[in-house]
Amino acid sequence: MNIEEFREFCLSLGEVEEKLPFAKMPGGDTLLVFYVCGHTFCYCDLHEFTVVVKCQTERIPELLATAEGVEPPDSHFSTKYWIGINLQTIDTELLKELTWNSFEIVKGKYTKKRK
Repeated sequence: MNIEEFREFCLSLGEVEEKLPFAKMPGGDTLLVFYVCGHTFCYCDLHEFTVVVKCQTERIPELLATAEGVEPPDSHFSTKYWIGINLQTIDTELLKELTWNSFEIVKGKYTKKRK
């Protein structure tokens, strides 16, 4: 899946906003961020072709050990809650599932708080 297809997939999840919140920082103009309920569920580096998404802590070790294209996120992210994804090597269906999962984690957390 290429960057544009991934972007379209994220926007198709519903109630999603995309922003370049770090555009004024050096190198920040390549970091596209997707939000649901005003909170981040996905970071997409347009230059490196990588993605960072939230994940259940209990799933992370298995994904890192067995899923091609899943890697630790860069040092700015907690390895307890986030996983890195290489868009060039991950299976498209797994990419969609992990992105949907991240969307649901964030949406579920902040939808409950609104009620």
